[in-house]
Amino acid sequence: MKKSILFVFLFFALNLMAQEKKTSKLKPYKIGFLYNFGANEYFFHDDPDYTYSTNTYKGQAFYKLGNWKSFDFELIVQPQVQFLKHQLINEQFITPDQENYLEKRLEFTKPKAMSLYALEFGFSAKRKIINKLDIQASFGLGFSFIDTRTERLAKGFTFLENFSIGFNYNIFKNSYLYIGSNLGHISNLNFQKPNDGYNILGLEVGCSFNL
Repeated sequence: MKKSILFVFLFFALNLMAQEKKTSKLKPYKIGFLYNFGANEYFFHDDPDYTYSTNTYKGQAFYKLGNWKSFDFELIVQPQVQFLKHQLINEQFITPDQENYLEKRLEFTKPKAMSLYALEFGFSAKRKIINKLDIQASFGLGFSFIDTRTERLAKGFTFLENFSIGFNYNIFKNSYLYIGSNLGHISNLNFQKPNDGYNILGLEVGCSFNL
């Protein structure tokens, strides 16, 4: 079921990106797809209280923002779906002062499979290293919805942040391969409780095509 939702989501997302726009400025010059795997176990300050991992699938639309010296700047619009796995390891994280704390311990120490749907806006800077090879750094902000509550984050509206760095290789005339790594964070800015959020370190691979 989740795979069907994923393919339908990405099909419509990439289809929308590739359509002709009434205004040329709204048409991306390049579209792509990116896969990311991340987990809190890989994060620099691993939290032993819980486990968390994500498989993320992003559609991408690239817009040129300009250049400065040797850098090219882009906006990357990224609709995405994330399939998450989470489990509370340390039940003492749920303290007795919380309402229904015994019920919450029982609920949150069970493994959970969750989904997150998001629209992320990434701002990237690229610089050519050698012929056909660029280094790219990007910072992304987005709005998202998570469908399951945990001891760390309430169900519903959230924000996400990503910092990525990697390499683009021009494998064919109009086709590119991207390999990189990212640091990510999800929380809701205290719009709801709890809001401890999640931190991940991830690896990602993508491909993109000039239109």
